[in-house]
Amino acid sequence: MPSPTLTRQQARELDRRATDEFGLPSLALMENAGRGCADLLIDKLRAAGPVVICCGKGNNAGDGFVIARHLDLRGLAVRVLVWADPEELTGDAGVNFGVIRKSGLPVEVFGDEFDPQRMTAACAGAEWIVDALLGTGARGQPRPPLDAVVRAVNAHPARVLAIDLPSGLDCDTGAPAADTIRADATATFVAPKAGFKNPAAAAYLGQVHVIQIGAPRVLVAKVLNSVNQ
Repeated sequence: MPSPTLTRQQARELDRRATDEFGLPSLALMENAGRGCADLLIDKLRAAGPVVICCGKGNNAGDGFVIARHLDLRGLAVRVLVWADPEELTGDAGVNFGVIRKSGLPVEVFGDEFDPQRMTAACAGAEWIVDALLGTGARGQPRPPLDAVVRAVNAHPARVLAIDLPSGLDCDTGAPAADTIRADATATFVAPKAGFKNPAAAAYLGQVHVIQIGAPRVLVAKVLNSVNQ
């Protein structure tokens, strides 16, 4: 029997139902996701730092902010690079951005610009780069400046961990955009995404690790069965 997978729509449904039907705050789900990724980096991928976390402005970025906090708690050197106006960071992502700012973690805000020299300096000496730029909702080619950020990450010698899926890879089809993160490992939430079955996705995913985010097992089973029956 093939392994169950989640489509873009079903991943959203799982998050919504976990909150609406089971009363799990979305902030708790993000916390579990980010902590699980940090644990993966240290315990299984043997990261020792420095770790550079590249973030956009959505919930994928929020996961990145949580990862940064937990890596810092465990003593790793971490830097966070943000391609968004801080005013755009709302909801759970905004909460977690505020936490790392108040905690004094190194944060560089690039806004809507790609500055190659500044990014090169920020990534100097990185052992791992975390791709928290785009999540499952993204479609097609990453827009500027993220297209240039993806190219810069791919050109860097550090190993790359993609969060939920590599930026530029379509969640449902597995089709890569012209600029798509080539990850050494992917930390995906709840179950592999439907597009991961596409043979073309393998070159971008690296080793896939499934991270549970605390959604009740009965809900996960219902959603997976609705997708894969």
